[in-house]
Amino acid sequence: MAIELILGGARSGKSSLAEDLAKKTGLDVTYVATAQARDAEMQTRILQHKKRRPSHWQLVEEQLKLSSALATHAKDGRLLLVDCLTLWLSNILLQPDWQQLWEKEKRDLLEIIPTLASPIILVANETGLGIVPMGELSRNFVDESGWLHQDLAKICDRVIFTVAGLPMVLKGEKL
Repeated sequence: MAIELILGGARSGKSSLAEDLAKKTGLDVTYVATAQARDAEMQTRILQHKKRRPSHWQLVEEQLKLSSALATHAKDGRLLLVDCLTLWLSNILLQPDWQQLWEKEKRDLLEIIPTLASPIILVANETGLGIVPMGELSRNFVDESGWLHQDLAKICDRVIFTVAGLPMVLKGEKL
């Protein structure tokens, strides 16, 4: 089973790369979307993603309980594509008592991924390349996403960083 992590900044090409890699497997795909349409701009982004994906892919929308969704939908002959982990983290950070929820959900995710019957492609925004944010919520987001990416990179077979639509393999088999 393959576990892949694709990191990159906004509009770096990470989602398109993940979708292309998923198509090339020839497996049935379950696309696990974590976004919430909180405003018109996010609704537009979600629509753009939906239009780009093959219509026969199964769509699962899960904003908080990601490990449960993965356990439910993993099976032989199926690839799971999660887009995006940092939106999932954002959803959790906006919950009351987010720290307890995050500790549980992150632990559950890290435990379930290596046991899944399906290969999985995880997409996330790399946020640690800029200046330290001024607000507490933003700093928590950058810190927690960075630690999540480090923990995931340890268990992934391949880690890819995308810049300007160009993938750079940081760990694992070359593309």
